[in-house]
Amino acid sequence: SATPIVTTPGMDQSPAAGAEGREPTRPRWWRITRLALIGAAVAGVVATPWWGPRVLSQLDFFHVRRVVFEGMRYTPRGEALSLLAVDTLQSVWQPAEPLAARVAMHPLVLSATVDRQLPGTLVVRVVEREPVALVRRKGGRLDPVDGGGRALPIDPAVAPLDVPIAGSADSVLMHLLEGLRVSEPALFARVERADRVKPPKGPDEFRLKLESVTVRTLPQVTVARFKDILPVEADLTRNRLRVVELDLRFRNQVIARQP
Repeated sequence: SATPIVTTPGMDQSPAAGAEGREPTRPRWWRITRLALIGAAVAGVVATPWWGPRVLSQLDFFHVRRVVFEGMRYTPRGEALSLLAVDTLQSVWQPAEPLAARVAMHPLVLSATVDRQLPGTLVVRVVEREPVALVRRKGGRLDPVDGGGRALPIDPAVAPLDVPIAGSADSVLMHLLEGLRVSEPALFARVERADRVKPPKGPDEFRLKLESVTVRTLPQVTVARFKDILPVEADLTRNRLRVVELDLRFRNQVIARQP
């Protein structure tokens, strides 16, 4: 079976018409009228009961000729197309939900939807799982993980990632990083390293290195609480004070420690 052309938005892969054997140029009014009649006919059939799309699916005019992927940065298009499992012998009028479910089976895909662009295009819109950290494994290998601590099959050598390094894929710590990535991207961009640490005394704590400052906090910290460092940093900058540590472990306080 044939495979449909795969494109991305902005790419035009339709074949160029040759100078020889080309049909005479039709008047603009004729082309507009023809498209309007086709659109009206299709709309009329689609508006009919369940058998409408089934009738259209038998027409070669509505066979899949192109697939457009949107929202994919990390997911290889070839792998997504393989999961989609469509070819030019199939119709765009086939049920879209099973197609989307097959694409969503990819480990880098969080969710997917499939829409039609008549007469022969399927548009696959993907929401990917975003990496929030690189976890160092034995041998020095760095594995990308998402906000749930799930390992993602992304090669950092092929797709450079601007995310912090973490000592482990601790799900609570990754959840904090995900919250920062979504709601405070500028603050997230400053995080260079994130670790769960077990001090000699007391409970576990998180230590996040933000450039020249280390933030210490308890694992139950929220993004809103973590943001309390921002006005403190602004005040320290105004007073030209340099600190190496900001401590959030104490209720309603941000303790700044100088070198």
